[in-house]
Amino acid sequence: MKLSKKRELRQKRRWRIRKKVHGTAERPRLTICFTNKNIHVQCIDDSVARTLVASSTNANDMVGVLPNLDGSAKLGKVFAERAKAAGVTTVVFDRAGRKYHGCVKAFAEVVRDAGIVF
Repeated sequence: MKLSKKRELRQKRRWRIRKKVHGTAERPRLTICFTNKNIHVQCIDDSVARTLVASSTNANDMVGVLPNLDGSAKLGKVFAERAKAAGVTTVVFDRAGRKYHGCVKAFAEVVRDAGIVF
């Protein structure tokens, strides 16, 4: 019962955030998703509903990376390199209902340090 209420509240936060955050071709939406085993990151152009750049910890080059602070930092570094190679320099950050601390903050700081502006 308690878990379903937590999921319901998190989904409401997601909807509230998504009402305000939209990605464009010049400034795509950077969304991050944490599961118990992996982290998934995408840059999305919402005007055409297209993923520009994506990365995940279950990729071949990220073997053994866990969804914790260190894993978030490693994924942030790899993702920033891929985004720059794809020509993405500025993004809108969509934290998907999660608080801006811990793993989300670690990921965001590494991406900012790598030169992606948001």
